[in-house]
Amino acid sequence: MRAWLMPEGCDGFDKIHLADLPDPEPGPGEVLIAPRAWSINYRDFAVAAGKYFGGPITEPSIPLSDGAGEVIAVGRGVNNVVVGDKVQGSFFLDWMDGPQAMGRALGDGKAPGMLAEKVVLPQQGVVKIAQSLSYAEAACMPCAGVTAYNALFMGGRPVGKGSRVLVLGSGGVSMIALQLAKAAGAEVIATSSSDAKLERVKALGADHLVNYKSTPEWGKHIAKNFGGATQVVEVGGTGTLQQSINALAPEGEIALIGVLSDGEPPHPRQLMMTGGSIRGIFVGSVRMAKDLNTMVDEQAIKPPIGATFGFDEAIAAYAHAWGPDSFGKTVITLD
Repeated sequence: MRAWLMPEGCDGFDKIHLADLPDPEPGPGEVLIAPRAWSINYRDFAVAAGKYFGGPITEPSIPLSDGAGEVIAVGRGVNNVVVGDKVQGSFFLDWMDGPQAMGRALGDGKAPGMLAEKVVLPQQGVVKIAQSLSYAEAACMPCAGVTAYNALFMGGRPVGKGSRVLVLGSGGVSMIALQLAKAAGAEVIATSSSDAKLERVKALGADHLVNYKSTPEWGKHIAKNFGGATQVVEVGGTGTLQQSINALAPEGEIALIGVLSDGEPPHPRQLMMTGGSIRGIFVGSVRMAKDLNTMVDEQAIKPPIGATFGFDEAIAAYAHAWGPDSFGKTVITLD
């Protein structure tokens, strides 16, 4: 089979290379998948740059956590899928349900990666895709989709009618969160530095748009003009966290997801003024992935795919996802 590999000590996505590897075989309790599509997340850049948890990878490994494809063989004792099922991987292979229990994570340089023509996963880390989605769309769900679902529905105030959700930027987590929030009956406020991207965000259903370059105090602006956000999908990190705190409605919740921007950590005293809270998010469980896919089918949700590349164009796909023209999810498909 063909697979993309990060070399030992990899320090950037430009170092990954295509290799021929032996075809894997599933052992007891394992599932052999032939992926047909993959998507790129910010975390994949950190892994390839050697800046993920644990530092640089110590042996050649296959990248990416997100992929969807077909079951082509199962090992002895597998009882949750059969040959021919359309499936996706679970970001965390051992977090089934309940409190956060992370363990092995796909594409981290130690656990299996998905960017290969064949991948073996433990059966508990395999989830049937939403029936209404293509392979390309389903490949957007394991990390970004589950993260958005966790942020919106697993906290102390699940999103619903009367909620005002703030999403930052136009990346995959934010754009899927926008659609999930609208499907749940919420009002959505969206930010971007690009008016052109904000028009695309509006077409996805955003109710209020804020250009954070022309409105540098966007947090206070949102609190004053839109009543504040009951939930914030905070993908920026310390560089935007103070603004997100400023944007909170009384007793609002910030789902802290990303580390995209650096800055001075905010002072927590303002949370005392609003009764607000910050909840850390690290993707989610297999149960969340299944519940998300049920919602996707029921609400006809389609993750926005900004660009698609062929399997041989993986480096170009990474470069696009990293660049200023990216929108929603960047997807790789098997030609």
